[in-house]
Amino acid sequence: MKKEIFAKRTIEAAQAGIADAFAASNNTELISFAGGFPDAQLFPNDEMGESFRQAFTENSLNVLQYHDNRGYAKLRQILAKRLTADGTNTSADDIILTQGAQQAIDLVARMLINPGDGLVVEAPTYFGALGAFDAYDPTYYEIPMDADGMNMHALQKVLMAHSVKMIYTIPDFQNPTGAVMSLAKRQELIRLANQYDVVVLEDSPYRWLRFSGKQLPTLRSLDTEDRVISLGSFSKILAPGLRLGWATGGQKWIDAIATLKNGADLESPFITMVAVANYLSNNDLDAHLATLRKIYASKKDAMVAALQENLPNGFTVNNPQGGFFVWLQAPAGVDMGQIMKADITPNEGVAYIPSQNLYPSKTVCNAARLNFTGEDIPTIQKGIARLSKALQKYAPAVPAAALS
Repeated sequence: MKKEIFAKRTIEAAQAGIADAFAASNNTELISFAGGFPDAQLFPNDEMGESFRQAFTENSLNVLQYHDNRGYAKLRQILAKRLTADGTNTSADDIILTQGAQQAIDLVARMLINPGDGLVVEAPTYFGALGAFDAYDPTYYEIPMDADGMNMHALQKVLMAHSVKMIYTIPDFQNPTGAVMSLAKRQELIRLANQYDVVVLEDSPYRWLRFSGKQLPTLRSLDTEDRVISLGSFSKILAPGLRLGWATGGQKWIDAIATLKNGADLESPFITMVAVANYLSNNDLDAHLATLRKIYASKKDAMVAALQENLPNGFTVNNPQGGFFVWLQAPAGVDMGQIMKADITPNEGVAYIPSQNLYPSKTVCNAARLNFTGEDIPTIQKGIARLSKALQKYAPAVPAAALS
């Protein structure tokens, strides 16, 4: 028998759906609601260009040399002030800068997860996180999502019955559902983590993109036993091409992540970190965020309105208060992945992320994640009209009595 050349993690990574999402979103022939792409028209190109130019003039920094694997100290100080102002007391020493929050997810998993260790995830969850976690061969426990976040009763049942090393959660505008974890559930999650001695990985790349409602405290700000590691990213608020994110937590966590980062890449690109620090020092990030929130809210409203107006019987969509995504649910028995590949993408030129990719078990097929930030409003309306028309043939028949 011929020996398999690729490691199991390589095969599983190819099946995670990440490459498909990027391919769909970069295909100019498609209207893509697949990738979590920001609006490229909103990137601060001129300001970032000047920030990079300024970085090269700061000769004392020697920006092309090796530096600290935890990241540019000035940027960590700026970020610490912003996180503290947001309600999570943070010092520069509590932060390590990473190549996007995606690398931070991978490093935290590498730090904690041995093969077979229990890992709780929301169901559904971010497929990029599953792609990172799969490499460490955890035992997954899926916790259903409610409108106000992870179901705490189901979580407690899992924690009572199984040994769990880590809980992964996206409490603010969850990817893919857009749900926000309520304050009561945030408090209960911390209580359960303390009771059952579990680490919590809080992933919050969308936290500062709230369109309506009240901002809630981070899980890390509620942490009483140094068991929450919190992640953030500049990808959604500045530009993903910067590949710059962060992890925050107690010193034992940051020290361990730094050790693993040495083996991954030594450090994140110093020139980029200096440029981002320059941007934050010389520009008004709050004004930029306000612009993002205004424009993304209008796009979300356009998508939700188009879906509510055009979706056939049996299909529903939520209306999130922020973030990048809406969650489309189909009637039972409709495989949104199968019909996308066989019909909707080739015939209608529309792509999205089917729910099968968003569960470790790959068992839930009748839902989809739709991104509203990457396309303009006319394209959103055109794409939703095409999608809704295509879904008509998969809608359950309405009994004649219901039409009378």
